[in-house]
Amino acid sequence: MSKSYDVDKAVSDLIKRAVPEFLVVALDDDSADRPRRIDPRGTVWIRDGELADPDIDLSPPSYHYTHRIPIEIAAYTSSEPLRVVLARMAGRIGDAITADRFLGDLVNYIDVTALELVNLNTAIVGGQTQKGGMFDIVATYSTNSPL
Repeated sequence: MSKSYDVDKAVSDLIKRAVPEFLVVALDDDSADRPRRIDPRGTVWIRDGELADPDIDLSPPSYHYTHRIPIEIAAYTSSEPLRVVLARMAGRIGDAITADRFLGDLVNYIDVTALELVNLNTAIVGGQTQKGGMFDIVATYSTNSPL
């Protein structure tokens, strides 16, 4: 397997452990397309990571990557404000990352970007309120192969 796949898989496993009560749709799912409906408990989508062009050391050959993994979260029903639910979901993922900044020595460092909140159903008049959020998990690591 490639290092980038290993990182994507490790992030997926970390998120599934951090928010076990939410539906998590990840790269290892056969139907990784966005479901048409948001799970009532909340949904987390983990997109395939995107690699930036590596910095390269020539002797010995080393490839230093910045790997962005887009995360989308959504909720539509709750007894409390949806932005609170989304902030809690993102916070629990952030706490799991803070507890394991190196993904078990798989990466040099891992961090998250700020949560951006969006309304998901602005075009549906009278529709149930749905809110979503997006952020990236950013992993940096080095490898001796570009593959």
